[in-house]
Amino acid sequence: MSLLLLIEQVLNGLQFGVMLFLMAAGLTLIFGVMGLINLAHGSLYMVGAFAAAAVAGATGSFLLALMASLTAAAVAGALIELLVIRRLYDRDHLDQVLATFALILIFSEGTRWVFGSFPLFLDIPAALSGPVTLPGGIQYPAYRLLIIAVGLVIAFGLFQLIARTRIGIRIRAGESDREMIAALGVDISRLYTIVFALGAALAGLAGALVGAIQSVQVGMGEPVLILAFVVIVIGGIGSIKGAFVGALLVGLTDTLGGVLLPGVFGTFMEASAATAIGSSLASMSIYILMAGVLLFRPTGLYGTA
Repeated sequence: MSLLLLIEQVLNGLQFGVMLFLMAAGLTLIFGVMGLINLAHGSLYMVGAFAAAAVAGATGSFLLALMASLTAAAVAGALIELLVIRRLYDRDHLDQVLATFALILIFSEGTRWVFGSFPLFLDIPAALSGPVTLPGGIQYPAYRLLIIAVGLVIAFGLFQLIARTRIGIRIRAGESDREMIAALGVDISRLYTIVFALGAALAGLAGALVGAIQSVQVGMGEPVLILAFVVIVIGGIGSIKGAFVGALLVGLTDTLGGVLLPGVFGTFMEASAATAIGSSLASMSIYILMAGVLLFRPTGLYGTA
């Protein structure tokens, strides 16, 4: 493999990783602060993608589409927390899993009823539709670079929010001792709604950004949800830093594994067998990575007991 192709695949891995971070950051906040297993997080990703596709189709503005994805997912998340999730905090994790799994079915069928069963398509803005020439003569899509930049900016913003703001202090305190901050006069119910809406908005933004390079369809959030859970297990539950590092590791492992492993096996096997075995191992690589991390760090890279 040439160096230029390897660099291109590393960029693809970074783009995939920052998209996973947008999903995993909200998921790890919700689980870390609320202790809630939210299987419906992927549905909020889908809501953001469909809202963006609908607004872009009506207005032709990609910026308005991104704003719509944030708003729709945040509103949907706040309503879910107020109407359903609030009743589950003191329940067993099995009840949480069953209730949020039911929400997946409700969102999927509701989206199919509103938009139909056929995929929608969200066009990349004309200004970002072409490639950018990077140092070394690498031609790389401008839109994918935008996704990487947006993910990095949001990661920095989340770090600052959690570390330096009053709401961030409350989120960290709520993660450590919910009863104590409630006793100190913090409206814990309002805090939970804010955290849930923030996590939902990030998932919706991820759905909108990815919807422009993939089709927007019912059920698109479930495969990404599985990867987001892998990310937070690797990074450590409740850690934004862990979600960021875990997302980049998963993105690079998945992308580079799919490219490099068939070539490695091809050095001593025939091409068809090398491709089959290499592709199979590549699809397993992120789970092997997760198992390896848990073997040495059962709480994840940045998790606490």
